[in-house]
Amino acid sequence: MANQIAANFAAQGEEKAVAETALHIWKFWDPRMKAAIYADDLGDLSPIAKAAILKLKAEAAAA
Repeated sequence: MANQIAANFAAQGEEKAVAETALHIWKFWDPRMKAAIYADDLGDLSPIAKAAILKLKAEAAAA
């Protein structure tokens, strides 16, 4: 699902797509879904989706 979200934002350019994908996941994903993807190895994710997840993980760790 993260790859599909990232693909929808890809036309906006990588930086904006990463930010928008992260925002979407943060706002709309259930905490259990976020916890599951944070624990994943991220190998199946597109570069945009992977960057968005890493951004969210970093922000969660800093909070």
